[in-house]
Amino acid sequence: MKIRLALLATLIFSIASPTLSVAAGDRFALVIGNAKYPDADAPLKEPVNDARDVADELKRDGFTVEVGENLTGDGMRRAFDRLYGKIKPGSVALIFFSGYGIQSNRQSYMIPIDAQIWAEADVRRDGFSLETVLGEINSRGAGVKIALVDASRRNPFERRFRSFSAGLAPVIAPNGTLVMYSAALSSVVSDNGSDRSLFVRELLKEIRTPDLMAEETLNRTRVGVTRASRQEQVPWISSSLAEDFSFSPAGAATPSGAASPGGAPGPSSAAPAPAASPSPEVATAPPVSPPPAPPAPPAATPKPTPTPPAATAPTPPPAPPKPVATAPAAPPPPPKGPEIALPPPAPPPPVVIQPTPAPSNSPVLADDPTIKGLNEKLDKNPDDAAALYRRGQVFASKGAYDLAVKDFTNSLRLNPKDVEAYNNRCWVRTVIGDLQAALKDCNEALRLRPNFVDALDSRGLMNLKGGQNKNAIADFDAALKINPRLTSSLYGRGLAKKRSGAVAEGDLDIANAKAMDPNIVKEFADYGVQ
Repeated sequence: MKIRLALLATLIFSIASPTLSVAAGDRFALVIGNAKYPDADAPLKEPVNDARDVADELKRDGFTVEVGENLTGDGMRRAFDRLYGKIKPGSVALIFFSGYGIQSNRQSYMIPIDAQIWAEADVRRDGFSLETVLGEINSRGAGVKIALVDASRRNPFERRFRSFSAGLAPVIAPNGTLVMYSAALSSVVSDNGSDRSLFVRELLKEIRTPDLMAEETLNRTRVGVTRASRQEQVPWISSSLAEDFSFSPAGAATPSGAASPGGAPGPSSAAPAPAASPSPEVATAPPVSPPPAPPAPPAATPKPTPTPPAATAPTPPPAPPKPVATAPAAPPPPPKGPEIALPPPAPPPPVVIQPTPAPSNSPVLADDPTIKGLNEKLDKNPDDAAALYRRGQVFASKGAYDLAVKDFTNSLRLNPKDVEAYNNRCWVRTVIGDLQAALKDCNEALRLRPNFVDALDSRGLMNLKGGQNKNAIADFDAALKINPRLTSSLYGRGLAKKRSGAVAEGDLDIANAKAMDPNIVKEFADYGVQ
């Protein structure tokens, strides 16, 4: 359907161990909170506050801490390089990242605020791989590496390209590593409306327990989050630690100060200086008193509870699970046959409101930096198929549908086998109501790549707009068999079932889709379907 992308924020904690006699000065932490992503509708409320709270606690626990708020790609790269430069053999390295994260090619990426992501390759270009960061820390000789990742958020990039999986991927980490995600693998959770996350609240509560071993600290955090969310948010843990380590060992020495952006010593954690306003790049963590525990957050997206690898987490104590309706299993997709005819819509007709396209001379388009950059590339080389395709994606995301169709058409002229361009042109033509042309595009995408889930989803939307409810259900069923968490297909199938008379089944699909993505109703309204 819409040009999608699949979400990361990452927390990495390294923990010192009395058994290894790691000196307090050999505990280093990089704490990052990214909230102001220009592509999002509004800044995230939690990451910066969470980063400050975590940094303040780590300073009390003897870590030399550097804090980064709203870091660009260059800012994150410099911050990681500074961390790498401090590590000594046997030291502890900790990284906390909160913001947007995306999994691509079975790796999880931390996303800087200035990332330009319009295709999956852009994730690997602009994001920072968690596995790569852990590998570099290990190569510098760190004895303990801990990653706590709070990036399982639905992000603004996921609808820009179609080959994605939501949430984060498992980590293949070196020995001596402890990794924790704020939610289960491939799952996303909605912000709880507070200015601090449930995950960090529970984490800080457990870190403050003296002499509690690191794995037990994270296990207790997992149990606390699971209980508070009524089992709808279950953090994921992976451990290869060979020794016992404690975040807060009894009698741990306090470092002389936390590192400032330039590496100069900062105020002692025993006698903190007044908080200074952090810079947009990197600043020392201001001392912040532990916040009062906020009320339990509203129910988050229901997710299945996976069995964590290298099972270090005990099963949470029984808690009364919140009843969640489960969608019936999708029947197997019908074999792809000849192109589906599009007869006149049968009554009752669907509610279709054609969206108002953005004018081609809109100031929003003229001032968009991505469009400006692509225009410059195309001025130099009008036959740059990749630039045409990407500009078509940007035009589509901004409602300039006629311009998007033109760019996708020119891209296909240069690369007639580009299945992504066929699929995206199918989606745009569906949105503007050119259904016969959209059908041809989707059928061609499925001819080139049979069982292409994105094209099945797009063709399902086309059939839904055209009143072909049975065909829409068949396409959405096929897409959901491949990706059972594709909310657009689940919601679209719900609408099609209700229009076909299966009201109860349709309501169940719609309820589950809204639980996974509260914005799905507005999304379909933007497509012209209500």
